[in-house]
Amino acid sequence: MNKKNTFVHLRVRTSYSLLEGAISISGLVEISSKLNYPAVGITDRGNLFGALEASEAFAEKGIQPIIGCQLNLEFSKQKESEKSQRAYIVLLAKSEVGYRNLMKLSSISFLEAGNDTPHVKLETLQQYSDELILLSGGPDGPIGKLLLAGKFSDSMDLSQEFKGIFGDRFYIEVQRHLSESGVYLDKEKFTEADFLKIAYEEDIPIVATNDVYFLEKDMFDAHDALMCIADGDFVDQRKEKDRLTRNHHFASQDEMAEVFQDLPEAIENTIEIAKRCAFKVKKREPILPKFATNEVDELRKQAHIGLEERMKNRELSAKKDIYIERLDYELAVIEKMGYPGYFLIVSDFIKWAKGKGIPVGPGRGSGAGSLVAYALTITDLDPLRYKLLFERFLNPDRVSMPDFDIDFCMDRRDEVISYVQEKYGKDRVAQIITFGAMLSKMAIRDIGRVLNMPYGQVDRLAKMIPSDGVKPLSIKESLKEEPRLIEEREKEEVVDRLLNYSQKLEGLYRNVATHAAGVVIADRPLDELVPVYLDPRSEMPATQFSMKWAEESGLVKFDFLGLKTLTVIKNAVDLIAQKGIKVDVENIPFDDKKTFQLYSEQKTVGVFQVESTGMKDALRRLQPNCIEDIIALVALYRPGPMENIPKFCDVKNNRVERTFIHPSIDDLLDETQGIIVYQEQVMEIARRMAGYSLGEADLLRRAMGKKIKSAMDSEKPRFLTGSNKNNIDEKTSNFVWDLLEKFANYGFNKSHAAAYAVVSYQTAWLKANHPVEFMAAVMNSDIHNTEKLRKYRVELTSLGIDLLPACINQSESMFSVEGNKIFYALSALKNVGIEVMQRIQSEREKDGNFEDIVDFGKRIDLKKVGKRPLETLVRSGAFDDLHPIRKQLFSSLDHLVSFSAKSFDDKNSSQTNLFGENIEKMSLPILVEEVEWEENDRLREEYLAYDFYFSGHPLDEHFISLAKIGVLKSTEIYEKARANPLISKLCGQIQTIQERKSARGNKFAFIQMDDPSGTFEVTVFSQVLDFSRDFLFKGSNVVLNVEASIDGHQLKLLAKSIEPLEKVINETPGLGLRVFIDSKDAARNILEQLEVSLKDNSKKEGPIELIVISSDLEKDVRIKLSKGYKVDPMVAKALKLVPGVIDAQTF
Repeated sequence: MNKKNTFVHLRVRTSYSLLEGAISISGLVEISSKLNYPAVGITDRGNLFGALEASEAFAEKGIQPIIGCQLNLEFSKQKESEKSQRAYIVLLAKSEVGYRNLMKLSSISFLEAGNDTPHVKLETLQQYSDELILLSGGPDGPIGKLLLAGKFSDSMDLSQEFKGIFGDRFYIEVQRHLSESGVYLDKEKFTEADFLKIAYEEDIPIVATNDVYFLEKDMFDAHDALMCIADGDFVDQRKEKDRLTRNHHFASQDEMAEVFQDLPEAIENTIEIAKRCAFKVKKREPILPKFATNEVDELRKQAHIGLEERMKNRELSAKKDIYIERLDYELAVIEKMGYPGYFLIVSDFIKWAKGKGIPVGPGRGSGAGSLVAYALTITDLDPLRYKLLFERFLNPDRVSMPDFDIDFCMDRRDEVISYVQEKYGKDRVAQIITFGAMLSKMAIRDIGRVLNMPYGQVDRLAKMIPSDGVKPLSIKESLKEEPRLIEEREKEEVVDRLLNYSQKLEGLYRNVATHAAGVVIADRPLDELVPVYLDPRSEMPATQFSMKWAEESGLVKFDFLGLKTLTVIKNAVDLIAQKGIKVDVENIPFDDKKTFQLYSEQKTVGVFQVESTGMKDALRRLQPNCIEDIIALVALYRPGPMENIPKFCDVKNNRVERTFIHPSIDDLLDETQGIIVYQEQVMEIARRMAGYSLGEADLLRRAMGKKIKSAMDSEKPRFLTGSNKNNIDEKTSNFVWDLLEKFANYGFNKSHAAAYAVVSYQTAWLKANHPVEFMAAVMNSDIHNTEKLRKYRVELTSLGIDLLPACINQSESMFSVEGNKIFYALSALKNVGIEVMQRIQSEREKDGNFEDIVDFGKRIDLKKVGKRPLETLVRSGAFDDLHPIRKQLFSSLDHLVSFSAKSFDDKNSSQTNLFGENIEKMSLPILVEEVEWEENDRLREEYLAYDFYFSGHPLDEHFISLAKIGVLKSTEIYEKARANPLISKLCGQIQTIQERKSARGNKFAFIQMDDPSGTFEVTVFSQVLDFSRDFLFKGSNVVLNVEASIDGHQLKLLAKSIEPLEKVINETPGLGLRVFIDSKDAARNILEQLEVSLKDNSKKEGPIELIVISSDLEKDVRIKLSKGYKVDPMVAKALKLVPGVIDAQTF
């Protein structure tokens, strides 16, 4: 250490101390360098999440990392019956041995905690104490807690015990933090003298620490808000004793020397400890478990046997010798690079999954380019058939781990992971931790809550934050982009405070989760390589390091991805099998006309990869007729390459002539219409034109794709020289180089595109050939996503498939099929659980349909079902077969539940005679006297059950009035727009609003809406959006003036103006009413009913006609009333119940 150094921080919380530390590692390294710190100690609370990351970051700047951890220690019990006492100590690693012990202790604290707070016991600390330095923990540590409780003798005993375990590696920690009132914290004043007494009497060294939570003093207020988020407290109601001080910052050496000028040895010992901890966490090469005694021989054996099996009864894309030659080449590369074990491990769990009937994807990523992977059944794509390159996956000239991403059926992925745990050991298999950052919107919501601001105001402010795709902009960027935020900040001081705190805290880690797919497998217990974390809600541990740092520690990641589409395919195949048809999706024909017709007509709702509006537009232009078209489209449909879609489609359909580049490479571009689409094409072009090996060509592709200028500058002369040797002129060579440079950045991995195109084709084939079963499977996959179910319902209508409402006697727990009909799934209803509905279905299958509501109550324990699910079932109409008056049933549920409970109690107490009859005859449930819900009420109740309108729509009643001013339904506009674009009026209810920003910075929105005829999307540009914003929200009914056109088969709607429906209705002429009666006497009753309608101020008056139809009259008598009345379809419906009325019609 440099002589100028006087102090080293040994106790710093980073943001890995979740909702406590407000320091990023990069920020800590920067300030440490600025303040000339020679070393810094990282001691996050309870974890080592940042250990390797911090080691690397500090070492890069020439600063010694000191890796430590604050561990919760269980140190004593007053009595056996009392709860153990716990407090945090600080442990620092002196060496590799110390770091391993620290990893062990941190891992044990999580793994053995169960539902308790993570902690370690004193005997465990003793077991793993070698090469660790112990700091006592200050006033909040175990010794400090005993002193604060007045137990000096106990604190002395514990100090002696610590010294007995750690010897001269134990230090008494002294802290001094000035409070807002200018004095040291009470707990520090109260304990310091006793700390010094213990230290001097027991000959224990002292050390000064600053308990660092944030970097600068001006961060104090924002950090206090962060602590409130953790504690569930309000900033302005926080007690002084619960707060930190501004001096819990990353103080300079001079500041700390001044604070402890009377205890120079405490300062000097920080330097001494830093010297003793001259250790850095090391990175490791990849480590894999041993799969076989001789992995090379085992891989060769399995690969050759597997390839022979693959080639049986299949049409090959080349001669058998070429397949075997390619296999042997790949095996040689895999052996040379040392990866046979990796291939065997992956192949093993995939074979196990397939053997258990678990759907596995055909491949993903560049791994589909490997013939060895195909032979081992890791992938299902023949790389020679699709012209896929092995070197794109594993390049002998670029040493990197192979990386297979495997898609499994979403529902059964966990079974495969469990198999791997059992095979290699549960202590050697783990998931990978991820850290959720507090992004701008979340920061605003969190800070707004602790500032005790109204929820509505905070919600409105959070929604003002613009998004870049799915990620919200930062507060700083948002203040530049959104003027409303600045207005709100200037209006209220609390909003300024909210934005200020949020800006300082955004980006800090807030919570932990696990990687969606990543699993690591080690050759030894994981906590010998990385510290381990366990979420109390999970049975499977996770690494404490995120994916990057777990891999740097020597762990190899295997991706077990859950792909919902595989679940859809499996479910569809199972439903098809119910009608006696067996489908093997892996062997369906790739030239099915119905499938390509479906693609060309863009009927792709539910079809993998091609559901979006943009993709449908591309399909319309392309009119695909082979699988290669779908592969290309999957590759092109991304930012950048998308600009080539029009040309690709036009050349394909002979609307534009193809561009030819050079005879030596033109055939490589045949399948992509002369356009470079794939990275593999870039590699092949370099090989053919300039004589590169495929390994060298892959390096060239990477350099171009990442725009590594130095590599490209050195490669260009070689490319030109190589082309010249092949008799290609310099002008052409330069032209091709420029093309490669452009498209290497755009080019997509063909292996991945091919694999996903195959899955897309499988779903399209199922939809084209078995639409009912396929759509039922799609709906099952999104059974709890009502927004998607609403979309699928519209698709069913367009396909001519009936979706029947939920029915307790016909619906199943999941969506089910009968002929051309799909029964609505009981579990898809809101607030209804799958398990309960499965029990109802099982009872029905066992003992037949329910006869009535009493029978249902006797056979199903309604108390166990729960009131909310029963209410939902009534609302949905699921009980209509048993009891048609929904409102009466709804109001009588308490009686029915009591009846059911009594029935089951009697069954359980066996109160029956020899003939099985109840000894005490039970009284039947009494149903409350109720009339049925009015139409609109019934629709609203249905909406609560389905989350969309099922049997009707609340706008139905308005369309007669709206028709008078030219308002059309969306289906009517679609039919008119098919002939010619038009301007029309449209009425709908808003479901969702998605705001976006154009390249020029202008705001626009996509609004999803529905009307009685279906759902539709309207685009709203900035001027209309700003004018209409106050009434654009979910559930709002609006009337739009739209510009309508057809693009392909899609209705495109652009809003020219938007008004609230209520305003439009008030300005619309009142409805007329035509009433048919059988006598003049009925007129009096009608007039009484109409007088009631005059009280409704929301409607305008309309004309009334009475038409008397009687055999006593020679002809019908038409009476036109001189006075107008306020009517609507509901009034007409009520009049039909009046004695003497034959019919009532609005006009």
